Amino acid sequence: MAQSVGIKDVARVAGVSVGTVSNVINRPDTVASETRARVLSAIDRLGYVRSESARQLRAGRSRIMGLLVLDMGNPFFVDVARGAERAAREAGLGVMVCNSAQSAGEEADYLALFAEQRVRGVLLTPADATGRNIEAFRRHGIPFVLVDRVAEGTTECSVSVDDVAGGALAVRHLVDAGHRSIAYVSGPPGLNQVADRRTGALNALDEAGLGPECLRELPTERLDVAAGRDAGARLLGLADRPTAVFCANDLLALGVLQAMFAAGVGVPDDLAIVGYDDIEFAAAAAVPLTSVRQPAVTMGALASELLLEETGAGTSPVPHEHRRVVLQPELVVRRSSLPPR
Repeated sequence: MAQSVGIKDVARVAGVSVGTVSNVINRPDTVASETRARVLSAIDRLGYVRSESARQLRAGRSRIMGLLVLDMGNPFFVDVARGAERAAREAGLGVMVCNSAQSAGEEADYLALFAEQRVRGVLLTPADATGRNIEAFRRHGIPFVLVDRVAEGTTECSVSVDDVAGGALAVRHLVDAGHRSIAYVSGPPGLNQVADRRTGALNALDEAGLGPECLRELPTERLDVAAGRDAGARLLGLADRPTAVFCANDLLALGVLQAMFAAGVGVPDDLAIVGYDDIEFAAAAAVPLTSVRQPAVTMGALASELLLEETGAGTSPVPHEHRRVVLQPELVVRRSSLPPR
């Protein structure tokens, strides 16, 4: 196995001190041009790469922030990561992206990894409904910002979307189209987002003078297309099938749409469908999908900016204060929920 090349090796080949090599790397203007050229030649010949992790540990500040999301298979979280990475890069930092796969156990493992790596801070969409993972991570003293989740206390920042308002937008649209029996394909019940969207749906029914019995919940274990297909199969098996379905995210909605197509059920003529997130695939579906749009890229960028500000890497001259930023959703109407002509 080849041994790594260190700064001492470069100094030996160039015939200079270790301090001179360090100056060439970090403060090249302080070194005479001839000496600098000799050191750079040695670096090139040996293939030396400085240890960024060692430099960060000496400085006491990492240039890496962690991002832990629920599902990197969901384009919504890809967009969150894009926004976070863009803001971090502008500040000279990198982002380590990890996927909890909606597992509290995997979330705990990644949070432990972030602590071991001494990352500058963490952007986190929690998978553990109990909050135990967050409490354990707090002990490390590493700043973090909650993403797509409202912070309940005053000890951290959060950036989220008003999911109660989003659920109300979806179901109000269906009620206005004449639907009085609506299914909610909800995902794992422990997720705050799922519960908030259900609350919004019930609020919209109440506004219309309709009772909670008009909303029939079909929970799923995951928030993916396969779970949506399974929910669609269950929906098809109901004797009193609802005329519309609101799904907790677009992947579930796309799965329901697939199940309807396979069974020959017309969308929207026989069943109207509304999703949530407005991922790119929503508009490109066989029947373009009505969806509640979340500003995912903006959410990621704002979360990064809050973390950068808290850790001293931001540009704001104002001292950091923990804030809860709540963005507003928007309903994007497409053919999947339009009333029959």
